[in-house]
Amino acid sequence: MTKPVSIRFQELSLDEIAAATGAVVVFVGEDGKLDRGAARVNRLARGAVARLVENAAFADLNSGDVLELAFPAGLAADGVLVVKLDRRCGHDIARKAGVNIARLKRGRPMLVLTGTHRMGDEIALGLALRCYEFTDHKTPNARPEGDVTVMGVTQPDAALDVAARAEGVFLTRDLTNAPANILTTQTFAERLLALSDLGLEVEVLDEPALEALGMRTLLAVGQGSDSPSKVVILRWNGGGDEAPFALIGKGVVFDTGGISMKPAAGMEEMTMDMGGAGVVAGVMSTLARRKAKANVVALVGLVENMPDGKAIRPGDVITTMKGDTVEIINTDAEGRMVLADVLWYAQDRFKPSGMIDLATLTGAIVIGLGHHKAGVFSNDDALCNGFLDAAKDEGEGAWRMPLDPVYEPQLKSRVADLQNVGGRPAGAVTAAQFLQRFVKAGVPWIHLDIAGVASTPSDSVYAPKGASGWGVLSIDRLIRDRYER
Repeated sequence: MTKPVSIRFQELSLDEIAAATGAVVVFVGEDGKLDRGAARVNRLARGAVARLVENAAFADLNSGDVLELAFPAGLAADGVLVVKLDRRCGHDIARKAGVNIARLKRGRPMLVLTGTHRMGDEIALGLALRCYEFTDHKTPNARPEGDVTVMGVTQPDAALDVAARAEGVFLTRDLTNAPANILTTQTFAERLLALSDLGLEVEVLDEPALEALGMRTLLAVGQGSDSPSKVVILRWNGGGDEAPFALIGKGVVFDTGGISMKPAAGMEEMTMDMGGAGVVAGVMSTLARRKAKANVVALVGLVENMPDGKAIRPGDVITTMKGDTVEIINTDAEGRMVLADVLWYAQDRFKPSGMIDLATLTGAIVIGLGHHKAGVFSNDDALCNGFLDAAKDEGEGAWRMPLDPVYEPQLKSRVADLQNVGGRPAGAVTAAQFLQRFVKAGVPWIHLDIAGVASTPSDSVYAPKGASGWGVLSIDRLIRDRYER
């Protein structure tokens, strides 16, 4: 598990500044005025901070940008980072400042003098999120990662809250980045079982249990693999007696496409096809770490889609747990088969107040929205708008897509109740229409197609190339805003 950089919060102590090693960070608003911390650094550095602030280079900075003074006289630190940040900035700009600070950290310890800035915790979160590197399978680097001390006025639980969110995002990134020979269905289930140490109730359903429940479409996806299919259930009970909110994640640990084999080029990226389950794990970790006052149940379907003599074929007909029959047109449209049974089971057993499923479901959503926004499909305007507001607040791109019966004929089958693909036109929409058949009347539901955002081909704002952790912050925000007591 990649651990976030250690961040501790304390009150401003001017006497500790001169001896701080690594980098010292100060903040200056548009007006150029220095607060107590910046003023002390300026005096120690013989006026260097004031001279920088008066320079045209500082005036040209955008809010959240950083300039570094190297090897300042009068300080033990090897650099002073001067951040242009207005005291009235929003948390998005504050996080951007944290990101820019992280880019200049270079393993050094840091003393971050937020002073009375009201966004100290958001600065720290941006810093923590950007200080991520997936090194599990690289030769160990001897360079230690220096700790961060934030000096200033913060909320009492700021350190706990920042750590909870960063740990959740990092768990999602680690799972999504992990190679499939390391993160098998079995080891994924073990990683989830370990979350019981945080107070989550964790239950693993194996193949005999899934057969007894009638999860035939989920089992059909994994029947060509030597890795056993599983469903893992995680419960956080922090909200009294009310019905839980449900999260459902697609956990295809590797997707060859099955008999409908994917092209070889780029297939190595299909280690991220369990990204939906990874987000669900990260959210549950965050909720448990911050002791959320809400009831949330999460279910992830863990399978591997491989070609084999036992694998399902195009033309096969499978009966879902619900009882609908599905004609397999393309075995590479496997994620919806996994989610269909898990969605139905979640409603049958837990009677949720609402639910969100997350899946790296279609290439079509990547064509439509690129790597900047997830596709949002919903049968409930209030829940959907709540999520979109949360995603906007957290800076995670999301765009609502249509659901409409006009797309249903594309899923009509000659030999079964429906087929598992609807052709190339509106491919992401017809996938969502397929899933909607397994949502009971009156249950508020969102489907998030995260194929374009779960793992990105270049650096994103908060993460290096690869797994982004998209969705952990937004869903955590939604639960804070709508479901906590």
